[in-house]
Amino acid sequence: DRDTDKKRIEELLEENMVLEIAQKQSMNESAHLGWELEQLSKSTDLADTRKSFVFELNECASSRILKLEKDNQSLQNTIQELRDASLTSRESSLKFVELEKENQQLSKKIEKLQNQIEKEKQSNQDLETLSEELIKDKEQLQVIMETLKADKDRQVQ
Repeated sequence: DRDTDKKRIEELLEENMVLEIAQKQSMNESAHLGWELEQLSKSTDLADTRKSFVFELNECASSRILKLEKDNQSLQNTIQELRDASLTSRESSLKFVELEKENQQLSKKIEKLQNQIEKEKQSNQDLETLSEELIKDKEQLQVIMETLKADKDRQVQ
């Protein structure tokens, strides 16, 4: 039973490590998306809107990541407590079932976060396309305005 418990603890530790890696990747992707949005916002007239969007996106991702980190830390603490306390096999089996459920929930949360990041990436691309179209429209309108002003000036003269 102890060997089984030790193996299970090792498996859970490995799962936690995988979750931590996925979490860090998610954080890196969020930071990169934020950076990309900031770069885009510098090149357009919509800078204020985009900066607030980037800020909200980063805050949202950061809060989710912090929550996942807390959950992960809680799981690691529980595993350590199990090691230290050397619980009976029945108690540790129940605890492992609990930890496994928590790990599954954490995995689902990470998957949801990754899906949301993908959706946000697509949304960012859509915003970029829209921004480019708006810039082109603005330039066309400026050309039309200049032409109309020149016509008006000719008519006045």
